[in-house]
Amino acid sequence: MSVFGLLIYYRKNFSDGWEREGASIAIFWQGQLVVDLYGGFADKSSKAEWKENTRTVLFSASKAVAALAVHMLVERNSLAYSDAVSKFWPEFAKNGKESVTIEDILNHKAGLAAIDTPILIKDALSNPKRISEILENQKPNWEPGTKSGYHAVSFGWLTDQLVRRIDSKGRSMAEFVRNEITHKHDIDFHLGLPLTESYTVSRLSMPNWMYIMREVLYDPRTLAFLGILHIRSKNSLRSRMARNPEWININSKICTLNNPEIFPIEQAGALGIGKAKDLACIFAKLLSGEFLSRKTLEYISRPQMINHRDFVLMVPVSKGNGFMYERHPYKKDKWLFGHPGFGGTTIMVSPDDQLVIAYVTNGLKTGMGELNGTYRRIRDATFNSIK
Repeated sequence: MSVFGLLIYYRKNFSDGWEREGASIAIFWQGQLVVDLYGGFADKSSKAEWKENTRTVLFSASKAVAALAVHMLVERNSLAYSDAVSKFWPEFAKNGKESVTIEDILNHKAGLAAIDTPILIKDALSNPKRISEILENQKPNWEPGTKSGYHAVSFGWLTDQLVRRIDSKGRSMAEFVRNEITHKHDIDFHLGLPLTESYTVSRLSMPNWMYIMREVLYDPRTLAFLGILHIRSKNSLRSRMARNPEWININSKICTLNNPEIFPIEQAGALGIGKAKDLACIFAKLLSGEFLSRKTLEYISRPQMINHRDFVLMVPVSKGNGFMYERHPYKKDKWLFGHPGFGGTTIMVSPDDQLVIAYVTNGLKTGMGELNGTYRRIRDATFNSIK
């Protein structure tokens, strides 16, 4: 792999003004770490530079790790993706949720995108029983299994409660990931970062309107995400989803994910914290034969829904198995799987090329995944280098 072109695009993202704060990229190819770059600011307002030990909030990119954990447990325990969740968690069957399957949770079909009962910080920190009760009592937003709508935050609660029931040791999602994935391989990824480590986390900044308009001019498809963020009725699913929990609030004026008091919360839907190198390392280990069988890896390597109009986001996405998917830039019948996060952070895996790309940033953008130009330039330059 020649990384010269990749380095040029990484630097141009900064010199052309696309990276306002800091960013890091890591690439594993054929099992080896071939790129580990970081630069810019961990906090531009204080001139704190992004360093080797700088971590950042990964937003929904952490869903990819949660999905991996669920697949590991399904495989280990010889479960079926079609198994009803209530088989392991009987109380979950309330209010018409008896038919929800493991696959429905992974595919955002459980109908629980918006949770009506307020989820308090104190309960999120230390009261999983209360979270369980809230999910059990929630009425579905739609008939489960009939539609797929993005569970932006509730995906984290649902997968955690599922793992607590299907893991033979009764571990939480965070405990399972620590014991079976990160600590085993000396990987610095956290679902629940100790408060004493909060000084290592970069400060997130929202884009101003001038930057947003520049993004739209560069790629008009970004308008769709502007609509998701700003155009919604008060009682729409997106509005209800955005209101709870109130301590996860991201808009043009506020970003509560800079509050270090929430860093210890174990929430795989939106609050994974780590570095690009370590996020990429998890999936490099997956490609090398750790965690899952070759059969299961092949199963998760293709989407279950292609260009599907998401019922919550109201835009076409390719998803399934707990992941989001991108078409391979140059191989028409191949896919990349992983997950983008709000603001641009992305993890993507190409089993066909034995390639893993992780991009993390604290200068948040409007577009996600392929619609984020800074990530897309890095991705395309990476694939060009191995052609």
